[in-house]
Amino acid sequence: CLLGSCINDRDFLNSPPVKTVRFGGNVAEMLVKYKRGDCTDYELLKHQLGDPEIKRLQWVGRSQAVVEEYLAFLSNLVTAQTVYLCACLKMVVSHFTPSICASFSLFQILYLEPCKYLLPSFSTSRFLMPILQENFPFVQKSSRTLECYVHNLLRVTVYIPSIRGEVLEVIIGKMLKLDVSVSRADIEEAEEKMEQNQGAEELNEEGLFEMDEDVVADQPSRTAVMGHPVAERLDVLMAVMMAYIKDICFVNGSLHVGRTKELLRHLLCVFDKLILPTHASYHVQYTIFYLCSFRLALAEAFLDHLWKILQSPSQPAVLRQAAAGFMGSFLARAKFIPVLTVRACMDLLLSWIHHYIDGHDSSGRQACCDISLHGPFYSACQAIFYTLIFRHRAILEGNMKKGLEYLQNMNLERVVLCQLNPLKVCLPSVTTKFAAITRKYQVVFCYTIIERNNRNVLPMVRSTAGGDCVTTNTNPLDSYFPFDPYLLKRSGQLIEPLYQVWEEPVDMELLPAKKRHQVRRHMLLNMALMRN
Repeated sequence: CLLGSCINDRDFLNSPPVKTVRFGGNVAEMLVKYKRGDCTDYELLKHQLGDPEIKRLQWVGRSQAVVEEYLAFLSNLVTAQTVYLCACLKMVVSHFTPSICASFSLFQILYLEPCKYLLPSFSTSRFLMPILQENFPFVQKSSRTLECYVHNLLRVTVYIPSIRGEVLEVIIGKMLKLDVSVSRADIEEAEEKMEQNQGAEELNEEGLFEMDEDVVADQPSRTAVMGHPVAERLDVLMAVMMAYIKDICFVNGSLHVGRTKELLRHLLCVFDKLILPTHASYHVQYTIFYLCSFRLALAEAFLDHLWKILQSPSQPAVLRQAAAGFMGSFLARAKFIPVLTVRACMDLLLSWIHHYIDGHDSSGRQACCDISLHGPFYSACQAIFYTLIFRHRAILEGNMKKGLEYLQNMNLERVVLCQLNPLKVCLPSVTTKFAAITRKYQVVFCYTIIERNNRNVLPMVRSTAGGDCVTTNTNPLDSYFPFDPYLLKRSGQLIEPLYQVWEEPVDMELLPAKKRHQVRRHMLLNMALMRN
């Protein structure tokens, strides 16, 4: 048969010769002849198909019948000739971004009949994952490009659950690069500038088109866009991740326990490998925060995971400190954690802290405020102080008398007065608020120690990153709270109802001079008793 276009009305001078392709008849007939020894038509077909000028089928966006036929061809091809597997996968993954067409995804090739068993399970990760990693767009690409690629990657895990952990690791790794590349201050500054610009635009529009109410109706969509381009890309990816988490965990509106536990297991593996060791990431860890909000048992599993890292001497000190920071920040900020769970976690931390002080006192060694030696201890103390700042009201609300008894039984005075002096290395903002709260409820008096620490410049302190540096008491622990306020707008709509914001108590003003003198005397007496 002869393939080509009709030559009627053809512009002969201005068009190239028509490309014709001659096949030797029906393919089935050719194969029959080939078995009989007649190879003429078979060799002609091979020659014609090998012609580089023949255009391949653009299957994306074609009718369903064409797509299914093409998928059947690919299935037969890679089944008979596995050497073409990687080439087919690369071709498919190239359609993950909207630069070509995002109408079809890899899962359609792998799982639409008759391609359901296109890839053996043992080869999926080996061949597919390197291709997915290599084709991941640069993080500087547009939000739409990143959104489409990540969306399609996550859809692949729905149909190939065996690679979910690896896919999540790739995606979260890219998101972390975005997260740490822009500071909170930069995001807030960009938001402020954008609000100012939008305010000026609205003012101009009001002056020119006061009667045009349709303009105002189009504005709300603009308020969801982040002012900083990096924050905008990260916000889009966080929204995709949270939508994926919810879709995996909920089936017909009900939490699927098995699927949720499996997803948490994968996320915790990525957390240990990527998130926990990454300093000053502000948003990516909220993927686990969001998942834990679905059921208390999930939040408790996360806290137990952090606790095991903190109290394990086999873990690097920097990871133990980070785990303490996550634990305190999570307890303080997650609204969905009840006060009973908060108290149980604080009891664990305090038991460990007191045991640590016991061990230090029994050793007979001179006290030394050395973060490189006692970093996990100081981080655990700061976690307790920070949690109490946010949760003391909840502890006291139900029953004030029992709540005060609980605070007294925590024996915080011993922690504050111990020779390791945790108030010296904790963040000043934390120690100040902690001192005000514990003074208000007559639990422990911190001001004398704080004043003494402020008079003494912190000596040479070895940071966890290595090396010596002279520093004042600003942030010697090099700590941060991973669940500080969430700044991204779209995905932040899911976090807002779950999040405990800081509310400054009205009765935390500075002590009057007379009261401060009484507190000083009380504190000196307590210190003398402790020494004896």
